[in-house]
Amino acid sequence: MNHDSTGAHEGPLGGRWYDAEAGPLVRPYAMTGGRTKPGPSNVRFDLIALVVVDDDPPGAAEESLLGPEHRALLALCRAETQSVAELAADADLPVGVVRVLLGDLLESGFVKVSRPVPPAQLPDERILKEVIDGLRAL
Repeated sequence: MNHDSTGAHEGPLGGRWYDAEAGPLVRPYAMTGGRTKPGPSNVRFDLIALVVVDDDPPGAAEESLLGPEHRALLALCRAETQSVAELAADADLPVGVVRVLLGDLLESGFVKVSRPVPPAQLPDERILKEVIDGLRAL
């Protein structure tokens, strides 16, 4: 492996593997095995869907078979319940990659996902304003 004056390492064919300042570069398709949709059931993860570790996850042996990105997402979920968007930001991964990886974790039984509340089930803005006015009147 050769080093040039910029700190980049040259691969066997002379192409650069990574820049010393940027760190190693792994393409998103490499993390997902070329997949763009999460799992065979094509589950769609909303950005605000909440992800938690399952109450009865598979054992440590199964977890050791996961890739580093899967394990990083699990560690973040163990720390606290997070949305898909927060996981993507905290793991520094593209949202599309996180969705595919979460699909793997969901199908393997490592995590559970709670769907966001549909807008039709949220309280009306008028009612919320009346509650705030009532609280202020106290």
